[in-house]
Amino acid sequence: MSEESFSSLGRIEAIARLYEGTPFRYTEKTTFETEGKGMIHNASRTFLEGIDFDLTYFPLKHLGYKCTVAVAGELYASMAHPRTLSVVLGISAKLDFEHIRKIWEGIVAAAKEHGFKEIALDLVPSRNGLCISMSANGETSLLMHRRRMPAKSMDLICISDNLGAAFLGMEILEREKRNFEKTKDDKEQPKLEEYKHLVGAYLKPSVNPEVIRQLEEAEIMPSYGYFVTRGLGDAVKRLVRDSGLGAKVYVDKIPFAGKTFELCKEFNLDAISAALNGGDDYRLLFTIPIGKHERFRHDFQTFDIIGHLARPEVGSVIVTPDGLEMPMKAQGW
Repeated sequence: MSEESFSSLGRIEAIARLYEGTPFRYTEKTTFETEGKGMIHNASRTFLEGIDFDLTYFPLKHLGYKCTVAVAGELYASMAHPRTLSVVLGISAKLDFEHIRKIWEGIVAAAKEHGFKEIALDLVPSRNGLCISMSANGETSLLMHRRRMPAKSMDLICISDNLGAAFLGMEILEREKRNFEKTKDDKEQPKLEEYKHLVGAYLKPSVNPEVIRQLEEAEIMPSYGYFVTRGLGDAVKRLVRDSGLGAKVYVDKIPFAGKTFELCKEFNLDAISAALNGGDDYRLLFTIPIGKHERFRHDFQTFDIIGHLARPEVGSVIVTPDGLEMPMKAQGW
């Protein structure tokens, strides 16, 4: 039996392998229909200290806000309006009640902003640092659900904002943390002002809470939707897996924030790799029918069209400005 590592498989392939030989079919989110009224969608995420966030520099209120936006975004990707939110906080001994109150304030602020009607909360002990578990339910009307057409080759791949900014924001924070650990000088303040937008993209990402209503009013129903939190490559691979089609993403169409290329050079990083694999961008990716192209470009100018679906044999590829097609790789961790 050959030994395979997670680093060689990547997240998407690893999940597919685990389903092999079981009587179950892969599903990313649970969905069920109410009695003729709508479709209920579920989204859940777990955030672990040391993996998903570092309390050295992450403001607690921002952390609560970000975790809530994470599950709200997953609902938007399913064309669902947020309804209920369930939160479990695993609390370590180093945190007191005021720390948890700050996290809760961020959760409540985001829940209000995104229209959640109810929030359930539980507190449990944790030996391994702070753990935040979020589960949310949202609803899509049956009319809108039935308007969702099957994906077709040449459907447009659209992204809601720039990519790679959150990853670079985290890199900046990690650099300043390392500098502080060297000096241990409390008077030495981190140099963040110049990179405010990038740091903000990581610490407090935002998603338009009106996006589903706007799509409904424009009568534009995406064939597929994903919330990009583990890099563009991961989302595109999920799209190819779920649709059974191929996908082409064009390098020169990927949007980047200001200072991205300058910073990537400083950190010895590749900007395209940061967009494909960086993660934590909190962007919505939709596939839009080609027939809705003009309407979508007019009504949704904050979105960028970065590629299109293609024949199944294409797979997932990234296209360089000179037309070279390269297989897309994504770890998704």
